[in-house]
Amino acid sequence: MSKPQRPLSPHLQVYKPQLTSMMSITHRLTGLFLSLGLVIFVYWLFSLAKSPGMANEMIGFVQTTLGCVIFYVWVFAFAYHLCNGIRHLFWDAGKGYSIPAVYRSGYMVILGAALLTALVYVLGR
Repeated sequence: MSKPQRPLSPHLQVYKPQLTSMMSITHRLTGLFLSLGLVIFVYWLFSLAKSPGMANEMIGFVQTTLGCVIFYVWVFAFAYHLCNGIRHLFWDAGKGYSIPAVYRSGYMVILGAALLTALVYVLGR
């Protein structure tokens, strides 16, 4: 019995990346990154309760250049995930489904996440 010739589904090479698809992928990746960051945060809380010296080691790492970069990427991931979640709440309410509104809100999410990250940076210094 031979296999019937069926058309294949379009692959990723066929589609041009769009703002909406990239934001969806980024939303999922930031959720994953936030989960990993939460594990590190819980470890820090555990070390704080167990021994202040262990907690100071983690604080010392966050004060290094690599630690600062990781921390602010985590803050950006939180801000992005928060802003995009608010955007999805508007969609759940039936608002902002037109293509111009979707793109406008997408750019607002990116700008809002950048501004919130900058605010945390300014307040943290």
